[in-house]
Amino acid sequence: MPHKIRSLTTFLIVTLFFTSYSKAQTFDCLSIDESNLAKKSFESFQEDLFTYYKFNNDTIKIYRKFLMEIASLSIDLKKFPSAVSIQLARDFKNKASDKKSIWVRLSDYEQDEATKKPSPYIPPAKGEKEEILTFNYRGGFIQCLKNTNASEDFKKIIQTLEDDANVSTSLIAQKLFYMTDKEINTPQVKKFIAFDIYFSILIVIEKAFG
Repeated sequence: MPHKIRSLTTFLIVTLFFTSYSKAQTFDCLSIDESNLAKKSFESFQEDLFTYYKFNNDTIKIYRKFLMEIASLSIDLKKFPSAVSIQLARDFKNKASDKKSIWVRLSDYEQDEATKKPSPYIPPAKGEKEEILTFNYRGGFIQCLKNTNASEDFKKIIQTLEDDANVSTSLIAQKLFYMTDKEINTPQVKKFIAFDIYFSILIVIEKAFG
């Protein structure tokens, strides 16, 4: 009897573990953003992507082509983004003062990091120049993408960026390009590409669109 009880307990623990793991992988990280801005932005990115590349809706081929052109700096950014995506990038810029935002002010991000270190941190003086924004790698959204994805390569990319966010977009695209088709075709990686690459670029260049 004790042996049967132990076996039943082990079975229940294993079942609960795999059920929780399965739910974690299917959780939509976009739901973390209560403003719905992230969901609208991802949908706009997908629409821009599949409008620009005519590959019969071949998802993998389209994502790889996008990553390759970002990595090689050959993408035509004058023609790629829609007016909707440009406006959404501007909306993200307006939310940057919120520390829970997907993009935050670099001064706030560095100050938060400095609190973990023994050396003193002096924030830059706020002058006339517009504050630089950075992707919030320590925020809830990006951590959700990392923790609900099974790819170790994907996790390593994010962990590297958590330690040092000063990595070029082209290099990030290159690292993503060399992931397997299966890894790229996961919702977490697609959303990472949409925000850390596409919208990070649009936030920088949106003024050029008037």
